Amino acid sequence: MGAKQTRSEHDHQDLVEKTGFSVEQIQNLHKRFQQLSGNEETISREHLKNIPALANNPIRMQIIEAFFDKRNQHGNELGSYETIGFEEFLMVMSHFRPPTLRTTTEEKETMRKEKVRFLFNMHDTDGDGKITLAEYRKVVEELLSKSGTIEQEAARAIADAAMLEVASTNVPNMGPDDFYEGITFEHFEQILKDLEMESRMHIRFLDVNTAKVHCGK
Repeated sequence: MGAKQTRSEHDHQDLVEKTGFSVEQIQNLHKRFQQLSGNEETISREHLKNIPALANNPIRMQIIEAFFDKRNQHGNELGSYETIGFEEFLMVMSHFRPPTLRTTTEEKETMRKEKVRFLFNMHDTDGDGKITLAEYRKVVEELLSKSGTIEQEAARAIADAAMLEVASTNVPNMGPDDFYEGITFEHFEQILKDLEMESRMHIRFLDVNTAKVHCGK
């Protein structure tokens, strides 16, 4: 029993160093993970689809896919998982960790960059390093059409106009016949440079009785 407890404490400490969460937060998140998985060692997309708080979220599928995107494991690997274990779940959750009073300016900047990268990955669905017009259209159409007050064609027109504005800002000398390949991560950072990420991007999974999820800009 004592050896098992020591090993568990060692595992938790390793996760503290990898994610920045406290041991208590990791324990709470593990309870949430067990609740989601039905006490299994892994969770699938179907498990996350059953979260009531996600049911009416217009970017529900993007949020779910983010948990299985290998790019969100703080590495450079591309592709996606079919299922994820607790450590992978925790690594994704760490993107939403808010800074503390002890967080240095340099650490805050790193955390902000990781949050922006996470959002970028949600939009860059094919992992080619650019948010194309097609990818941007899909997100805007879903966001607007879910409201029930706008038709798909109108949503597409809004997405096209927004992308054109982004293109003219990022490539000021672009001619009328030039093709805009898409929004790069650097351009995406510029677009969000004045956004206060801590209040705009969060995910609440610490309550083991409910799951409240918000991810937006």
